[in-house]
Amino acid sequence: MLVADIGESLALPFLPEGVAATAEDGRIVELRTEGASLVAPGEPGYYDLDFGSERCRLAVAPHRAPGFRSRGMWGAAVQIPALRTPADGPFGDFADLAAAVPHFSAQGAAALAINPVHALFPGEGRNFSPYSPSSRLFLNGAMANPSLAGLPPFPQARGEQLIDWQAALPQRLRHLRDVFDTLEPEAVTRVLSDPGSQDATLRRHALFDALYCHFDSDGTGGFHDWPVAYRDPGSPQVAAFAAAHARELDFHLFVQWLARAGLAACQAATVENGMAVGLIADLAVGVHPGGSDCWSLGPAMLAGLSVGAPPDPLGPQGQNWHLSQFSPQGLKRTGYAPFISMLRAGFAAGGGLRVDHAFGLERLWVIPSGGGATDGAYLSYPRHDLVRLLTLEAYRAQSVVIAENLGTAPFGFAEYIADRGLMGMDVLWFQRAADHGFIGAHDYSPDSVAMSGTHDTPTVAGWWSGRDLDWAERCGRLPPGIDNDQANAIRDWDRGLLWSTVGRTGARPAPEQPSDAVDAVIAHIASSPSPLAIVPLEDLIGDEEQPNLPGTVTEHPNWRRRLHEPIGAVLQEPTVAARAATLSARSPAPET
Repeated sequence: MLVADIGESLALPFLPEGVAATAEDGRIVELRTEGASLVAPGEPGYYDLDFGSERCRLAVAPHRAPGFRSRGMWGAAVQIPALRTPADGPFGDFADLAAAVPHFSAQGAAALAINPVHALFPGEGRNFSPYSPSSRLFLNGAMANPSLAGLPPFPQARGEQLIDWQAALPQRLRHLRDVFDTLEPEAVTRVLSDPGSQDATLRRHALFDALYCHFDSDGTGGFHDWPVAYRDPGSPQVAAFAAAHARELDFHLFVQWLARAGLAACQAATVENGMAVGLIADLAVGVHPGGSDCWSLGPAMLAGLSVGAPPDPLGPQGQNWHLSQFSPQGLKRTGYAPFISMLRAGFAAGGGLRVDHAFGLERLWVIPSGGGATDGAYLSYPRHDLVRLLTLEAYRAQSVVIAENLGTAPFGFAEYIADRGLMGMDVLWFQRAADHGFIGAHDYSPDSVAMSGTHDTPTVAGWWSGRDLDWAERCGRLPPGIDNDQANAIRDWDRGLLWSTVGRTGARPAPEQPSDAVDAVIAHIASSPSPLAIVPLEDLIGDEEQPNLPGTVTEHPNWRRRLHEPIGAVLQEPTVAARAATLSARSPAPET
């Protein structure tokens, strides 16, 4: 595949006269030439080039991705499983998200940035991190709720404060099977006749899930632990399994149909409630090496390498995420087809897409199997092609892109993505001056979203109280050579720096009274020139606990925390409503 910007001259090794291109709608477009170069069409899209006996695909990107239609907006970052509604279950799902939308809208929110909803392993309670999916091409079936498709709802059962995924996910799979088994044959036929259910890649994913459930009944894990014949999706044994288990494949296709319907209902709710942006989906940086994508895409994925990060302020000891990712050479060999499919799956959610660790569009820190984070090296990716394709797919979806740019940045990366219309992220904790003080909100970039934190950083209340330091000591995550007393002394100094920056006068609050600090930080973020301010729900409600502690697995209850009360009641609490009012008081104005 050739990838170019609109109107760009492409130097080709051969250039016959009269090159014609076929647009996606079937139109024939005559292309201009300039010397030995071909000039790309002036309209973004995909084109088939006909060179006589040779054909080639051409992707033509706009110069910039779509931007926000207005400024002065705010949104909340929400972990869907944490949500509670009156129709409660063991964890929040798409039905809870849809029910939460009117409550956020009533408080003035224009966007909801959600955690990744990629497909996990079906019914698997051990691999529940949303950032370690089986596939980024399809959805997490556990988020599906039949009530959003007009089917009988799941049984109600109030969940605990910490989600027990090892019990909840197998139970959810059983409940989904119960719903499927009650469907009339005509209903099953309608589901399987849905255009989305006809996709060959989806059917292969359903086959993977069926095989996973079949072999994992004996306690095995990813496909690397399956019998050798089943590790190849094209083997005769896999074909025989599919033929013998057609009903099981239909079930997994039904789950994906239900999940698509649920996510669409959530975005429809944002439109109905007047949210200017709506849902902002999250694209994880990689996939589980034993999951569906690695099984079905094979040579397009890295082998024997894990993705991570070198030591940086977010992870002083470096990080090994134990994830796989596309191979640069594999992407080129496949004409970027898996990458494009992944982007389309992400943009299907609605108004925007956050790209986790967007530096991976240019380079990734890869670690040999069995190595530590410091044993890695950078692997280069075709940045120009990938960013152009991202820009093109954003244009087609008319969605904004937020590029997560925390950590060790490639030289010039921030300027490059800004030129392409991709929004960066200005996160409070990393907005520091040369003297280590916090910079003023007026110095935040208008080309970034302003944020009080992320799922990987302490909450404002937790940082102010030192709760994150307690967890760091307990989990052995304090920086080398720093004990708890030293860490708390440094934090006390930092509290003074933050308090002086957020513009509050008088004595700063005591560590055990963080509420005023939370109010001040939210007002600080709200005063930035960023078109969109995003505040994690945990900061909006003043929670001291963060959703995830990087570098831990079982030491910290990652991705398990839930709200204490239904979201409607939580957002109506006076303190929470006042913070939402502060954010809503940002001055919206038409984008120029």
